[in-house]
Amino acid sequence: MRSMILIGNSENRRTTGLQAARARLGLPPALVLDYIDVLQGKASLTSITQTLGRAMDEPPLLRLDAPGEHFEVERELIALGAPDAEAAHIDDRWVRCDQSIVQPISVRMAQGLQEIKGKLYHPSQWFRGYCRLLSRLDREAVQLWDTPRWMNAPQDIAAMFDKRVTHRLLSSAGLPVPRRLAPPEAIPDYDTLRDMMRHERTYRLFIKLAAGSGACGVIAYQVNPATGAESAVTTIGVENYIARPPLFYNVKKLAIYKERQVLRQIINWLLGHGAHVEQWIPKASYGDRTFDIRQLVVAGKACHSLARVSRTPITNLHLDSDRRTLAEIGLPDELQAAVRQCAERTLSVFPRSTVAGIDVLLSSGSYRPYVLDVNPFGDLLYHSHYEGHDPYEWEMKMASHPSTI
Repeated sequence: MRSMILIGNSENRRTTGLQAARARLGLPPALVLDYIDVLQGKASLTSITQTLGRAMDEPPLLRLDAPGEHFEVERELIALGAPDAEAAHIDDRWVRCDQSIVQPISVRMAQGLQEIKGKLYHPSQWFRGYCRLLSRLDREAVQLWDTPRWMNAPQDIAAMFDKRVTHRLLSSAGLPVPRRLAPPEAIPDYDTLRDMMRHERTYRLFIKLAAGSGACGVIAYQVNPATGAESAVTTIGVENYIARPPLFYNVKKLAIYKERQVLRQIINWLLGHGAHVEQWIPKASYGDRTFDIRQLVVAGKACHSLARVSRTPITNLHLDSDRRTLAEIGLPDELQAAVRQCAERTLSVFPRSTVAGIDVLLSSGSYRPYVLDVNPFGDLLYHSHYEGHDPYEWEMKMASHPSTI
């Protein structure tokens, strides 16, 4: 099995990294099916297989990659998620939580959006559009091959991408996850959130955009139970205008807010687009900083890992956190083994998938592991090697064994 179709964005660092890994292993280049071409009806799985005919393995390996870092793709996905999207494209079987979209926009309005760097356009409608695209690709693959050979099945990607669904699945499987404050539908707005925090006597939380990634739409939020003073650390910014709606954007650096009016506005926006609210668990320390761990799992086996070390509660590497090996932070072998085992158990909850980056927290004091996130595209790990291979090389090596995928 050597043929591979990569559904992604051409020239994206993920695409070029995977192609370079295949070349180093002596594998032919993956055939790239661009998201934008699929969304605009210019190409499909069917058109690629018809063009290549018998030159392709049956079935080829199918890999879905991240659709981000491409504004035109984002715009088309928002359009696909619109209430008036073309009926033939509508399949909402994988939109598993709140079915509503806050202030939906039409196909025409979506396709007229102009790029503003960092702007958060319409995350709830974007996610509905992405789920519709995933289901369309899934149906097409089944028509082409009796048993499509996905690295990560579309339905698993839809589930992993929704933090509400992921938390529910992991909880049901007995995996250690931070306690959820309440079901998402029970927290529609800021005032309800504050009431719920008082009722549950929980004063430190993470509020996470359900379908966000890369710390986009994440708030580390806390309230002083005695004084009511509140503060939040987040990458969300907001600009208000007199004659038009506010603009929410990703500042790609951490900001601290303490003004109730601003916090109410940001939290209401986040909850309106779908959010997961969970207990803030203090992380284990490394010197005067704290850390969590990104553990990659491929074909059921934990492999590449790195510690993300930060002075802030949000540890994503693009926010000036430091990367360290688990040995560099002095993590004992038994704890490293516990992280690997926890990550492997986590991916097993998604039996149709072969690859995921699992974010694991070790709690301060007890060093108990908790699963924070499951990222179906969490393999973009620079300067990380396992048995001499970078993540893409290792994935392609494992994919060369039919029993693993």
